[in-house]
Amino acid sequence: MDSSDEEKDGVSGNHIPKDLSCLASKGEKFVDAVLNGQNELCLENFRMDKSIFYKLCEMLQVKGLLRHTNRIKIEEQLAIFVFIIGHNLRTRAVQELFRYSGETISRHFNNVLNAILSISMDYFQPPGSEVPPKILEDPRFHPYFKDCVGAVDSIHVPVTVGVDEQGPFRNKNGLISQNVLAACSFDLKFCYVLAGWEGSATDSQVFNSAITRRNRLQVPEGKYYLVDSKFPNVPGFVAPYSNTPYHSKEFPSGYNPQHAGELFNHRHSLLHSISNRTFGALKARFPILMSAPSYPLQTQVKLVVATCALHNYIRSEKPDDWIFKTYEEGMSFRMEESLPLEKEVLPMTHVESHTQPLDLTFYADEIAIASRLRDSIATEMWNGYIQA
Repeated sequence: MDSSDEEKDGVSGNHIPKDLSCLASKGEKFVDAVLNGQNELCLENFRMDKSIFYKLCEMLQVKGLLRHTNRIKIEEQLAIFVFIIGHNLRTRAVQELFRYSGETISRHFNNVLNAILSISMDYFQPPGSEVPPKILEDPRFHPYFKDCVGAVDSIHVPVTVGVDEQGPFRNKNGLISQNVLAACSFDLKFCYVLAGWEGSATDSQVFNSAITRRNRLQVPEGKYYLVDSKFPNVPGFVAPYSNTPYHSKEFPSGYNPQHAGELFNHRHSLLHSISNRTFGALKARFPILMSAPSYPLQTQVKLVVATCALHNYIRSEKPDDWIFKTYEEGMSFRMEESLPLEKEVLPMTHVESHTQPLDLTFYADEIAIASRLRDSIATEMWNGYIQA
């Protein structure tokens, strides 16, 4: 394969793991060896259980999104795709294993990518109206956050673009990336994903796009998502108090909250961390998101959405998957709180500032209502805390 093939459909990464090269002399034998072997072999290579892999193949076939060809069955087509995104391999390494040309690898990769995108909306479901168990079962969060359905956050995913296009994609850290916003539920699923914004775009710009575009992020009536200080406190989205410690690392073990705003921020931070764990599980399963693949930009954007959809599919089919288990360990919210030295109700911090200009479609009275909601949660939480 020449360098043009590598640039055409290359994937950032090193080489195929040495212990895999001996499994087969060509792709079909390799896939058969994995699918006929121990389940752990499928988990390692195709990033999901065998039963889930077969079910996905059947679904894509029944929906008419993939079909067997004279040379390559659907199982092998899907294997090529998930092997690439699950191991972050270059095309040359994949060719070495599957024994196909770069053009064949690229064609089936894109076919599977588009097939998964076609069913992706089936796996991005809005949250329900019931109180999430993670809140209901913890007295630190219930009943105060009973109307919270999840957390919204953004991450920067590395991208590859031409030299003349790099300016808008260069983020504040000087890296080339796309700014991706997602809403996560407390069961480690993505409810909404917006990918493709340039790395230089501010989080408030991406947020504004997410809540105003035609395919917008919708919040169930009477419910809200938690957002961190990058986003505004507006209807449907509850942010922490500014000018007040927020992240868990700012609260040492056994800390004494001094007022309602500080207590609110600490518990808000613990709940909002579900977004970090959800993103963490996603990147652990599909490390292609951790470096910049040399696909066209549109393909790189599609990959974010497709991997999030696959993440949700696997979570629905196998909630105790080993990667999910790893990232669920932090969901017990172990950090303890100590009672204040004196049970005195201290004033809350009402001053709210924004480091970025807001360009949002909210009226002043709506923003005031959102502030009162946060204050009422914090006050109720503080009262319960000092009376414990």
